[in-house]
Amino acid sequence: MSFKIFLATKNPAKLREIKEILKKFDCTVLLPDVADFPPETGQTFQENALIKASFVGRMYPQHYVAGEDSGLVVPALNGMPGVLSARFAGPDANDGKNIEKLLQYSKNLKDGEREAYFICVIALIEPSGNHRFFEGRLYGRIVQEPSGSNGFGYDPIFEIPEYGKTVAQLSVEEKNKISHRAKAFLQLAEYLEMAV
Repeated sequence: MSFKIFLATKNPAKLREIKEILKKFDCTVLLPDVADFPPETGQTFQENALIKASFVGRMYPQHYVAGEDSGLVVPALNGMPGVLSARFAGPDANDGKNIEKLLQYSKNLKDGEREAYFICVIALIEPSGNHRFFEGRLYGRIVQEPSGSNGFGYDPIFEIPEYGKTVAQLSVEEKNKISHRAKAFLQLAEYLEMAV
């Protein structure tokens, strides 16, 4: 069954990745015509995903709208960077600055304390006004030296032990089989195939 979904993001790398993940489904992923999103003031990934989805949902009430929030969680660092993953280094944060700050925080972690996970939470607003959540996680560990040039965000310092590589060293195909975002968006697509 064919379906259409508006995606509440302005991140072109995320959009490319999501379109690649969903390519086996008969779906159209659209970006909303919006200059800016409201600030992500939630304390959880669920709250932030719902803030984005609700904002776009009010603009397109007859459509399915997905808001997504994702980040990196290092339990030994009290869950940092967590919901602040994209803004970890402050107002002028970028991938490089965020990685640099996390490497500073994690430099004294012992081997067993380097476990971490990426999480992706999707809030789906349905035409009925109801909402539901989908979640995916990818477990791995933080390394001290960035490696690889694929991906974005913290990918260069997040190692998947069973691959012996960082996420940034994986091919797009490999990443989209195992990523937190792939897991969450595949659940969403399977739900929409049944729902529409």
